[in-house]
Amino acid sequence: MKEGRRIRSLDPVNILIPYIMPNRTGASNHFTMTVDITEAESFLHEKKSQGFKAMNMLHVILAAYVRVVSQMPGINRYIRGQRIYARNNIKISMTIKKKLTADAPETEVELMPNPQDTLEMIYRQFCDEYEKNVRDGDTNNTDFAARILSFIPGVVLKFIIWLLKTLDYFGIMPKTIVKLSPFHASMYITSMASLGIEPIYHHLYDFGTIPLFICMGKKYSRVCQDDEGGTVKKKFMDINMVCDERICDGFYYSRAVKMLKKYIENPKLLETQPEKVINDIR
Repeated sequence: MKEGRRIRSLDPVNILIPYIMPNRTGASNHFTMTVDITEAESFLHEKKSQGFKAMNMLHVILAAYVRVVSQMPGINRYIRGQRIYARNNIKISMTIKKKLTADAPETEVELMPNPQDTLEMIYRQFCDEYEKNVRDGDTNNTDFAARILSFIPGVVLKFIIWLLKTLDYFGIMPKTIVKLSPFHASMYITSMASLGIEPIYHHLYDFGTIPLFICMGKKYSRVCQDDEGGTVKKKFMDINMVCDERICDGFYYSRAVKMLKKYIENPKLLETQPEKVINDIR
């Protein structure tokens, strides 16, 4: 299946912008979203008592993102060859450590959820992928390909990467490589929560097609004022996002971010499938 289809009904300004800003890094916008996770934490505690023992905020954010894509598919577009494409699927990339030690190897995990998926469906898919990829050795084809490339002399490797970028620019890179590449995805996500630190602003990659990078930070508590003028202790999490501004306008992005926040703060909404999946414009 093709990675995406070209959108031909865009306004002239939107068609010109990728030529004015040809690189994804130069077209990146950075912002922080502070999310009240008090209700989400209570919800997760309840789900763990129901048998979903490993379910956490990462799964909620993944499911919230998928739900937003199902309603606002414009955030799942990408740029190739200075042209804007609508992606035909949802592919989420992330890097995980096989063990939580400083010298433990890393591996790439990729999820391919459907727009109709619920939180529980995405949780089960993540757990299956995680279990397969934390074993020792090259646990997936991406690991194996990376290891093979690492043995190639530097000058030759530099030429190979240049060739791949050129093929990718014209949309003629072999589908096998696109499928293996963690850089050809809808979104990349990483978590600083397990490390106990604040989220970072992670750059976008000029190679590949990823238009959005999400980084979640540690949880923290804050005393807030309630509706009656008293005080209440709530839990929060900061989520940093770096996005390619060329794929859709600021108004569209702002609506998508507000929707993402709504679902993260109210994960019960993710227990049922969306009533309707919205397709991107032609």
